[in-house]
Amino acid sequence: MEVKLDKRYPLDVEPARAWMVLQDVRAVAGCMPGAAITEQVDDTHYKGTVKVKVGPANAAFGGDIEVLALDPAAMKLQLLGKGADRSGSSASMNLTAHVEAGDTAATSVLVGEAAVIVNGKFAQFGGRMMSQVSDMLLAQFADNFRAAAAALPAPQAAPPVASAAAASGAPALSPAPVRELNALGLAWGLVKNWCAGMFGRRT
Repeated sequence: MEVKLDKRYPLDVEPARAWMVLQDVRAVAGCMPGAAITEQVDDTHYKGTVKVKVGPANAAFGGDIEVLALDPAAMKLQLLGKGADRSGSSASMNLTAHVEAGDTAATSVLVGEAAVIVNGKFAQFGGRMMSQVSDMLLAQFADNFRAAAAALPAPQAAPPVASAAAASGAPALSPAPVRELNALGLAWGLVKNWCAGMFGRRT
């Protein structure tokens, strides 16, 4: 099953600060609830995990991330992520994200397009529910991304031109740790959305 996503998230930071986060794969992964980079294989390949908590139960998905493109001039990043769990379910995501200038010099917009392919038990939820879950996850990601960008010092007169921390010799960004993805909370959010759709007009 394939789900396509096209999102825009306004940010209250300059494009330069937003790009400093986006160009750092570890920082990007740190903004995703429950995700973490566990190993850097080389300049463009990483290994990572995604932890999911459903009540008292926990599950972990292992996978690989490849940086397909990193364009400082366009402030654009393209990633390909693939992962699987012990039950045989698997997922892949081809993500292209870039930073645009906002309405003012102190604002910007994070723009992302992704194609997500899910196989196994998660595909049984259907495209509509997967889209709702993705929307909730990405909303949490955007909030964490905003916080990570806002925590960086304001840029100097010239925006950064280095493609990544590794290229400039600067230390990697370390956004604040985020909590594990709580799938039970997501499920409750979906139930509320479903009820609102069913009964909203009657009230």
